[in-house]
Order: sequence, then structure tokens, then C-alpha cells
Amino acid sequence: MPEQKDANADRRTPTAEDLRKQVLEREMEEMDRERKLKSIEEQKHADFAADFLKKHVTEEEIAMVRRLVANAVKAGKFEAMVYSFPSELCTDSGRAINSGDRDWPSTLQGKAKEFFERYQTFGKPQGYKLKAMIISFPGGMPGDVGLFLNWAPEKV
Repeated sequence: MPEQKDANADRRTPTAEDLRKQVLEREMEEMDRERKLKSIEEQKHADFAADFLKKHVTEEEIAMVRRLVANAVKAGKFEAMVYSFPSELCTDSGRAINSGDRDWPSTLQGKAKEFFERYQTFGKPQGYKLKAMIISFPGGMPGDVGLFLNWAPEKV
């Protein structure tokens, strides 16, 4: 009768060093993946900032604001967040907005400044109000700014 071999006999039991290497390889792969994702996010942020600071508000962005307002009205609301951007794109990194300083519009740059100027020219004369708020606080620091358009009736 032929001798039966244990099916697992040919497999070598991994050493503790082998297992440590496997764990280390997985950690390295995860770090590499995280590094690539962070690089992609940083590039997206840089592209957004360049567009925000150097280009003008487009007709598509104005149409988006109109859609946001129309959707808010359909939902029975009197306010809509019509634009958001990183607070670091303000000249003071959002400090005036966060503290409720009346002069917060002077800290706006790029498209946010252009949106505010459009509001001054077109929205304010028609009874709209515009406010800015910090809408996120990553790590306890001001993150994104939201611009909110409001058409609520005056309080009596």
C-alpha cells in the first residue's frame, strides 16, 4: 500500500518573521494608498483654489444658484446656501466671518468677492439678504465658508 503524504506537509509553517513581514507589507501598501489619495485631494484643492482666485463666476454657476434657490422655495424655505469655499481663501482665513465682523465682505477674494458684488448689484436692491458662516471646523479650526441667500420677510 502506498504511503499517504500529509497534504499540508509540503507547506511550510510561516515563521513569526514571515508574519511580521506580511503585516509590514500591508501597512506599507495602505500608507502608499493613503499618500496617493492625499496627493489627489491636494491637487483637487489646488485646482479649485486656482479656479476660485483667477477665474470669473460662470453662467453655469449663476444658473446653479438659481436652481438652489428654486429648490429651497419648493421645499418651503426662505434661505439657501448658494456657494461654499475653503476659509483659507479669505484674506484672514475666515476670522472675520467666524467672529461676525461687519466688515467680513472685505476679506473675500476671487469668485466669493464676485458673488458678493453681484449680490450688492442685483440681489440686495431686490430685497435679498446675504450672510456668510463657517460651516465646518476640522480640527477645531475654521474650514469651509458658506454663503447663504435669504428672502425671508422682515420681522415686525
